[in-house]
Amino acid sequence: MRLQERYKKEILPQLKEKLDKKNDREVSRVEKVVINVGFGRHSKDSGYTKNLEESLVKITGQKPVFTKARKSIASFKIREGMVIGAKVTLRGKRMYDFMEKLLNITFPRVRDFRGISEKSVDGQGNLSIGFKDNLAFPEIEAQDMETAHGLEVVITTSTKDRESGLELFRMLGFPFKEQSEDK
Repeated sequence: MRLQERYKKEILPQLKEKLDKKNDREVSRVEKVVINVGFGRHSKDSGYTKNLEESLVKITGQKPVFTKARKSIASFKIREGMVIGAKVTLRGKRMYDFMEKLLNITFPRVRDFRGISEKSVDGQGNLSIGFKDNLAFPEIEAQDMETAHGLEVVITTSTKDRESGLELFRMLGFPFKEQSEDK
């Protein structure tokens, strides 16, 4: 069963009962997934940025939006308006497909993966996961990539508290570390 169908048929009723909510719209749900990459010291290298853009398109199936610096920072050699990263925002079916791929393919491919720390869920119930390299994603092949790069995945939920967000992610199947390992 697909993740979106499973959410509607199994997880939504369970969360509704567990959180003592009367309406389906009150129950926590995933609103969007944002995949973000910073260019770092390679921001002036057009070959690197092109490679990064192609990588994000392969991973998400969607063209990235380039992010610009809001203010100048001399120590980082950044000027206001300079392109410093790229991001993709996924919603709806693509979002659920990406999360399904993340759970079933990407996490098992990450070397020495022992689970996600519960500290990755913030006070509003959103989950942030960082990847050291993009090779864990099935669309990326090592021989095709000129340079591997890290990326950040932020999963935004409709909850307003951490516990509801944690419960939602557990029911969706996100692998969290055991409490004793978190320290």
